[in-house]
Amino acid sequence: MNKKEDKKVKSLIINTLKDKTLVKQQVLENTLSTFGLVQKTLTEIATEYNEAIKDKNFRFQIDHNDKGKSESELVFSTEMLIFNYQPNIFEFDRSHSIWTTSYLQDNPLNAFVGVINIYNFLSDSYRLNRLEDLGYMIARIFVNREMHYFVEGKRQLGFLYNDYANSKINKIELKNIIESAMLYCLDFESLVPNYDDVSIVSVEQMRDKITKSKIQSGKRLGFQFYADDDNI
Repeated sequence: MNKKEDKKVKSLIINTLKDKTLVKQQVLENTLSTFGLVQKTLTEIATEYNEAIKDKNFRFQIDHNDKGKSESELVFSTEMLIFNYQPNIFEFDRSHSIWTTSYLQDNPLNAFVGVINIYNFLSDSYRLNRLEDLGYMIARIFVNREMHYFVEGKRQLGFLYNDYANSKINKIELKNIIESAMLYCLDFESLVPNYDDVSIVSVEQMRDKITKSKIQSGKRLGFQFYADDDNI
């Protein structure tokens, strides 16, 4: 490689590093900002719904708790939603359908995203410290450098929020996503586990069950969660 070619290669590496570093920094800032909006929106939702429920005979309370800057909880009835921010920046795999859009084809840097995951647990799993209980990811929100977003998820969460080229994240959009997640949880009921999955119990499990109710639980214990995408 001669000096001219060497200089060209170095220039290409430096420019690529600059471009990608700047994009990733912007994505990180946008995702952090979005998660801050998630936390504010959760607070407002809890307040709004608690004020709307004034029936003294109906014991119901929505609780919202922030666990630092990267995790928040929303507890309603027997359900719990956990919102988790991931501090890493990702790029969509080339096999992902999002690459068929002109939005990414015209500018591949739009494929870099931050991720906010949404998990569903039974609220008793946390309240009773049942460490073996199962939770499920029901959606994940992708945010890019231009504050464009889309959602991958179960049922309505997977098709209501997928206009990546035109949709920008804001508090109204986040409230819609969170309420869709709440509705999904309320429709996603616990099923009786397969008999064979719970028919054998160790002494330790039985003692834990008596003292801490720790026999493994979850909404679809013994069932394949991915099979319920469209048929809840």
